[in-house]
Amino acid sequence: MKLRWGLAAAAVAVCLAGCAVVRDGAGVGAGAGAVAANPWSAQSGPDAQSWHHMTFPGKAATRFSYSRKDGRDAIAVLASSSASMLRQKLRVEPSELRHVRFSWKVPQLIAGADVGLRDADDSPVRVMLFFEGDRARFSARDSMLSELLRAVSGEEMPYATLMYVWCNQREPGSVITSPRTGRVRTLVVESGARKLGQWLDYERDIRADYLRAYGEAPGALVGIAIMSDSDNTQSTTQAWYGPVRLQTP
Repeated sequence: MKLRWGLAAAAVAVCLAGCAVVRDGAGVGAGAGAVAANPWSAQSGPDAQSWHHMTFPGKAATRFSYSRKDGRDAIAVLASSSASMLRQKLRVEPSELRHVRFSWKVPQLIAGADVGLRDADDSPVRVMLFFEGDRARFSARDSMLSELLRAVSGEEMPYATLMYVWCNQREPGSVITSPRTGRVRTLVVESGARKLGQWLDYERDIRADYLRAYGEAPGALVGIAIMSDSDNTQSTTQAWYGPVRLQTP
């Protein structure tokens, strides 16, 4: 996602880390922000009623809608030079973290996109996990960013964000640190065009993936989200997400 430094830019950067400085937006079911309960949300996370569409200041919103796709309950996504997310707040203590299961279907990659480059950081699909931790370990820049966003939103920046993405070229297993903040790490789980146009199912060990990305054990999981964005490349992308399921004791 393309950013200019300043309040709006800081807001978007922190929103990528899960902070709700963004406003609730329409676009999923009825109502402003709250996602109408549907078979997808009933299978995703602990509370079907707590999914919200979060939009970013100065950014067009991606469209999310419930769909039956190839016999599966899905969220259909259309991003047209846009960026926004569906997010659910929750709390899973570190001792209860197990696996996350998710699936997606992507018909086409975004030409020129690269999640490792500031000016090309778009992706047709992202599954995002947000974690609690010791903010005293923030860098000076991240501390400033967190304080700025708390002042305008009343909500602190998560200690850490882990994203699973499909990347055009970077190898599966690659870990990418965001060029905007060290508190966002991306794990590439799919790459290239070979598996386009088919449903792909994943089961990831949250603790192991967090340890690989950050080099330390995770804190409590405090949110999950799905996000599709094409604002930086000024392109259009489409995808479908299956339910996001957390395994707990």
